[in-house]
Amino acid sequence: MTEAAELPPAPEGARTVFGEYFPEAVRYAELLADVGVKRGLIGPREVPRLWERHLLNCAVLAEVVPEDVMVCDVGSGAGLPGIPLALVRRDLKITLLEPLLRRTNFLQEVVELLGLDHVTVARGRAEEVLGKVQPVHVVTARAVAPLDRLAGWGVPLLRPYGEMLALKGDAAEEELKSARAALGKLGVVDTSIVKVGEGIVDPLATVVRVEVGESPGGVRFAAKRAKAARTGRTRRRR
Repeated sequence: MTEAAELPPAPEGARTVFGEYFPEAVRYAELLADVGVKRGLIGPREVPRLWERHLLNCAVLAEVVPEDVMVCDVGSGAGLPGIPLALVRRDLKITLLEPLLRRTNFLQEVVELLGLDHVTVARGRAEEVLGKVQPVHVVTARAVAPLDRLAGWGVPLLRPYGEMLALKGDAAEEELKSARAALGKLGVVDTSIVKVGEGIVDPLATVVRVEVGESPGGVRFAAKRAKAARTGRTRRRR
């Protein structure tokens, strides 16, 4: 087994971004570098760049998330981007959605240790919780899947006129171009690419913004949601 490299000190920009919650951000970085590596949630080679490539790159997503909204972080994994976002935005109500038990166990430990009372951990796949969880204003995701597949999971979880914010790399424009037809079928009405993190991260973080109209997921998912809601009401009556 490859041993993890030593976690470098936090860059000065981290104090600016995390503010009064900088100590919690440091603790989270330490957990990722230690327990996260041991449990296979973070590769050992990622430890030297945990701050710049992971924590800060995710935290600057806060620049484009509206105030006082509900957020679902799909495929949260080790909590990226959900936990850095939660540290800098206490006004949000965030659900970390992750299907793997070892990851949800880690996420729950982190949430409790850092005192993130506005964060909930849920185990499951996006397609499994459709109709069982309250629709959210914003879906976030990072390095989960190609955009067309990611949208198929995340967009149906949105409220009408909500948005999915996906952190992507250099191929963001190409992915968006390839996914346009699939996005249209999912009720997407507008898309854009936004750069965030000026003065904090270099290169800037790339966010693909996908906005929906009154039917998130399109007609097919509207029917699925209605069916799931009817099933839920029937179960509650029993």
